[in-house]
Amino acid sequence: MRIAVVGATGNAGTAVLRELHLRPEVTSVIGIARRLPDTDTEPYSHPEWATIDIQFPESRESLAQAFQDADAVIHLAWLIQPNSERELLRRVNVDGTRHVLEAAAEAGVERIAVASSVGAYSPVDDDEPRREDWPTEGIPGSHYSVDKAAQERVLDEFETAHPGIALARLRPGLIFQGCAGSEIQRYFAGRWAPVQVLDAVRPPVVPLPRGVRAQAVHAADVASAYAEAVIRGAHGPFNIAADDLLDAQRLAQIVSGGRGRAVVLPSRPLRTAMRAAHRARLLPADEGWLDMGMKAPIMDTSRAREELGWRPRRSAADAAESLLQGMAQGEGAASLPMRPRSGPRVDPTPLPTRDHQLPRDLDADLLRQYMADHLTGATAGVERIEAMAEAYSDTPVFPELSKVAEEIRREHTFLQKLMASQDFPRPGASSALAWVGEKAARLKPYGRAPLNRSPSELLLECELMSSAITAKMHGWLVLQEHAEELGMDEAVFAQLVEDAEEQLTTLREAHRHVRERAFRNRPDALPE
Repeated sequence: MRIAVVGATGNAGTAVLRELHLRPEVTSVIGIARRLPDTDTEPYSHPEWATIDIQFPESRESLAQAFQDADAVIHLAWLIQPNSERELLRRVNVDGTRHVLEAAAEAGVERIAVASSVGAYSPVDDDEPRREDWPTEGIPGSHYSVDKAAQERVLDEFETAHPGIALARLRPGLIFQGCAGSEIQRYFAGRWAPVQVLDAVRPPVVPLPRGVRAQAVHAADVASAYAEAVIRGAHGPFNIAADDLLDAQRLAQIVSGGRGRAVVLPSRPLRTAMRAAHRARLLPADEGWLDMGMKAPIMDTSRAREELGWRPRRSAADAAESLLQGMAQGEGAASLPMRPRSGPRVDPTPLPTRDHQLPRDLDADLLRQYMADHLTGATAGVERIEAMAEAYSDTPVFPELSKVAEEIRREHTFLQKLMASQDFPRPGASSALAWVGEKAARLKPYGRAPLNRSPSELLLECELMSSAITAKMHGWLVLQEHAEELGMDEAVFAQLVEDAEEQLTTLREAHRHVRERAFRNRPDALPE
């Protein structure tokens, strides 16, 4: 079989690639994502790859071409953040599902498995296990649940229109694995949550909302279910979860390392606090996730066992523990959604050792100041380019622009490490001021609310960022001239110069996209 995996770089997608590589029935895989992973790294090195943004109607043609020789499609793509961009989430998640299904039908694909969720189910007030015939109207207040329910209606329509296609919809519980630790932290707890301490210290008391309970499953077990669904040509819905239930006391034991207890809190004030923290941008997850955790039904998984021959190999508690360890250690994988907390190195070439000595004919003070000035500029540049990528998240240039943002963050880390290897002190107040200045620079009166990012501001930011990357490129050229004296391979800086040139090309494309629309007098001028 040749299988196409849409959304192959996220939590479930990464596990599915591992599973398919082990299956003797699978001869080839094509991975499809908005942003390509590092294809030299497992498990991303085996598939063929295509970059397609499924939110746009025109993506159907590209998808159909990618599906031409496929025997089956596994559709996993789902955008969780940003919570506030409801139109974007609906376009990617619900419309994107429709585009994938239509393209698969056009390409003659006869087997499809789609990622639904326990979140698609209507709310309950008890712990009685529900089979797959429980209504899928979603849980009000949870954007994730509402959109999963809307996706179910798309699947219903497709089944009616294409009764000859074997369409399986899998409804897993929470999906955990160690290498998803950094991704799940970013999506739900936030970049600054002190999860690192869990590696050394576990809390003796864990506050949890009254009535919380959840079903979870290890990503490897979910991947096995998707593989079975398309290999067997399964049809219809399947609940997927481990056997054990994670209630408040069990969750507290896992978080505390088996020595603590839960302190049960009323859910209503906790929901209010969660809402306030999310509105203040202190917490990425909104209160809808709590609503879903309190109201989603417990699933009966017997159908998956009977018709797919599926059995979970790991308990929900084991999956949750592996996730906590992954969060504490900042684990990840070599894709942008799954990137580890620290980010990958720019180049595998080792940095100089701490005892490396600069030659005496080189003015170390001048070189230190030069590198410090570039690092100060890079600190502001990282914040600016990441904000730009977010602003373009619903445009065709987003995949490449977000790739630039990730590259610039890695380069910033590389420059910090390079300075440390030369025993150069990091810039202090200047770097902090650059960060503050970048934030303040967003308060510009471009005819809209001061904190909103207007089209004209995006145009200027493209231009300013292009200038910054040009300056950075010249900085790499200077360091390339002194690579031997710094104890570095000259090829490292040559690659960084080449990367900067590609980044400039991406920004020119983003600039073209904005300037064609920036001054049009219509509300939908940006984005398109």
